[in-house]
Amino acid sequence: MSVNTSLEDSKDSKKLEILPEATILFAGDSGDGMQLTGSQFTLATAYARNDLATLPDFPAEIRAPVGTTYGVSGFQLHFGSVAIRTPGDEVDLLVAMNPAALKVNLERVKPGGTIIVNVDSFEQRNFELARMTSNPLEDGTLEGYNVIQVKLTTLTREALKEFDLNQKEVDRSKNMFALGFCLWMYSRPIDPAVDWLNSKFGKKPEILEANLQLLNKGFHYGETTEEFVTQYDIHPAELKPGKYRAIRGVEALSLGLVAAAQKSGLTLFYGSYPITPASDLLHELSRHKNFGVITFQAEDEIAAIGSTVGAAFGGSLAITGTSGPGLALKGEAIGLAVMTELPLVIVDVQRGGPSTGLPTKTEQSDLMQAYYGRNGEAPLPILAASTPGDCFETAYEACRIAAKYMTPVIMLSDGYLANGSAPWLIPNLDDLKEFNVEFATKPNGKEEDGERFLPYLRDEKTLSRPWAKPGTAGLEHRIGGLEKEHETGNVSYDSANHQFMTELRAAKVERVQQEIPPIEVYGDAEGDLLIIGWGSTRGSIEAAVDAARAKGLSVGSVHLRFVRPLPADLGEVVSRFDRLLVPELNHGQLVRILRDKYLLPFESFTKIMGLPFSKSEMLNKIETLIG
Repeated sequence: MSVNTSLEDSKDSKKLEILPEATILFAGDSGDGMQLTGSQFTLATAYARNDLATLPDFPAEIRAPVGTTYGVSGFQLHFGSVAIRTPGDEVDLLVAMNPAALKVNLERVKPGGTIIVNVDSFEQRNFELARMTSNPLEDGTLEGYNVIQVKLTTLTREALKEFDLNQKEVDRSKNMFALGFCLWMYSRPIDPAVDWLNSKFGKKPEILEANLQLLNKGFHYGETTEEFVTQYDIHPAELKPGKYRAIRGVEALSLGLVAAAQKSGLTLFYGSYPITPASDLLHELSRHKNFGVITFQAEDEIAAIGSTVGAAFGGSLAITGTSGPGLALKGEAIGLAVMTELPLVIVDVQRGGPSTGLPTKTEQSDLMQAYYGRNGEAPLPILAASTPGDCFETAYEACRIAAKYMTPVIMLSDGYLANGSAPWLIPNLDDLKEFNVEFATKPNGKEEDGERFLPYLRDEKTLSRPWAKPGTAGLEHRIGGLEKEHETGNVSYDSANHQFMTELRAAKVERVQQEIPPIEVYGDAEGDLLIIGWGSTRGSIEAAVDAARAKGLSVGSVHLRFVRPLPADLGEVVSRFDRLLVPELNHGQLVRILRDKYLLPFESFTKIMGLPFSKSEMLNKIETLIG
């Protein structure tokens, strides 16, 4: 954190430093409330009108053993008055609730950074659980850091000694004390947390008063204790005018689907089977029944996609959501939707794999599965969101493309985007693209054919077929997984027809290219290096491009929302650069597709650690390539 200015606070004589940006990390056991603490600090930061990006980090086990390193839960927040594109490379402040949290996250703290530890938890039993051979507070491990030891458990128990709460309830509340003094430390408003507590525990007065007591005690502790000699402040960011809210990616995605239903006039049906990290989408959509949203928790992944295909056939805006293992299970039924040419959206919130893999960690490992993970030739459009807020627009666009082109669409998100937060400029619904849906109401055959209904007669521009609701008089037609005869939709085993229909379905997907706007290159429009990204790598790529150009390097970047089909002008754009780099959180998937398409030497840059790229990692790669 570089300091722009400093002054003396006349109230308590503590030094106040004005910072352009800061990164804070809350870490502790999964039962210590670190996600709640981080989300409330994020809310306060949004109220302070800072730009921000978050990185929640969950343990994979629901009840991981207390005190162990694999039970550590963390929440990282990067915020500032400047443009914030990543959750931060290095941590300025680490709040560690126990030795395991310190051990897991120490390497993320910048040299000279501040570490606040709950010293009450630094005892022999916890050292053993964290597999430490000595006390890091005494053995020199923390040399070079500003370490502040707080008796957090003791202070919490002292503050709540008059409340009729058991020991477990008291100790679980220490996160509110930690939140209070961190809000003070960074000059965040306390009112949002107070309002949230009133909303959360309004019907439980004892719990409400205990949490309010701790929140205020923590804030007051920062003001009065000699341990904290400096308070920080960060001015509001210069954001585009409009109304903002802090939003998680899964919330934005949910609202994008609801907006699509409202604009199209269709009933939103969401059929899903719970799977981390996609389960929250089911939870979010179930809160929007006031918009006519129907949510269905199926008994398994196959039932979920089956119900969604049925909902699409019935004329609904049909959505299913899952993660990588579930996408594999849905493969056959997605092929059925390709064959029947029904509009539905499959949301894949990607996680580390294969198999169960790293269910709470992020990865971009499903692109090849989205491209090729069905039997036979079964192409479909693939869109990928790039920021938590972009999940709204990408979800809306995926629904619009599905209905306009009568095709299933896969929308790719990932754990980082779904759980991460960012300021979101609330859009005007009137500014969204038109989303008009017309159902077939009468026969469309030629007069010499007896004016019968031809369910696979094509629209000349989109190659889409008519959408006919079952039960519409005179529009009875075949449906199912067997090959269809051109126009009539009758079952056909004719080899020439099969090749024709296969190529026609592929051509329809390629027609989606006409929906893709011209590419906008971020940074230099031509030069030494072009970075081609997709999904959640956008923030780190663009932050690194800014840093590289500030050093005089000629670098640009392109970020793909449409991964299939690719933009029509991508070939022309890449031809303007000497070298081409494709960063991905996988072992190199998009890079293979680009090499196959353009026959050019795209260079792969990969990371498979369950964490997003940092700006410094990306910048180092740029400097290595350019030299």
